[in-house]
Amino acid sequence: MSKPKPVTIAIDAAEQRVSGLLLAPSDARACYVLAHGAGAGMAHPFMAVTASGLATRGIATLRYQFPYMERGSKRTDTPRVAHAAVRAAVSEAARLLPGLPLFAGGKSFGGRMTSQAQAESPMPGIRGLVFLGFPLHPAGKPSDERAAHLFDVTVPMLFLQGTRDDLATLDLLQPLVKRLGKRATLHLFQDADHSFHVPARSGRKDAQVLDEALDALAEWITSHLD
Repeated sequence: MSKPKPVTIAIDAAEQRVSGLLLAPSDARACYVLAHGAGAGMAHPFMAVTASGLATRGIATLRYQFPYMERGSKRTDTPRVAHAAVRAAVSEAARLLPGLPLFAGGKSFGGRMTSQAQAESPMPGIRGLVFLGFPLHPAGKPSDERAAHLFDVTVPMLFLQGTRDDLATLDLLQPLVKRLGKRATLHLFQDADHSFHVPARSGRKDAQVLDEALDALAEWITSHLD
């Protein structure tokens, strides 16, 4: 397995730049532009294992930092800034891997910022969105208001969610996916929380759950290549 290649992504005319990591196996059939969650950057073990696991499944990834994470700040970017970073990363993936089908999304906050950007103005070349734990609402404050923009997304969407996700209660998430219709697919992981962690009593390990999630992700991407 080759190592990720460091890249630099220019966000705007003001010369704002962020770091990225490109991992593209020689047999890649698609590229997933992968955004990190609110509390941890692109080098977090979850992101690294996701990228390497997808590479073994023939899916390239471009991970990247949001500007606040690049600065070392704990305060997330405004949607406008985050959306610009998403668009820049997608554009860079298209430049680095010309001709390779593109998908986008990410972990929690990163996935939501990607879907907001796509809903606001569709990104060229994006064939679908994949969410690794969509943050439907804050913990303990169930609501589906954060999902309103998803009805403006016209490309297919895959939701990979744990059944114990405190940021997406099933009584709200399942009806939402149903209302989104054929464009949305929900894949649930029994006993997993928002980080895809499972308790010992489940009889499974976190690594097994993530493997199942990556299998589902790669299969879904493959099914949307034609």
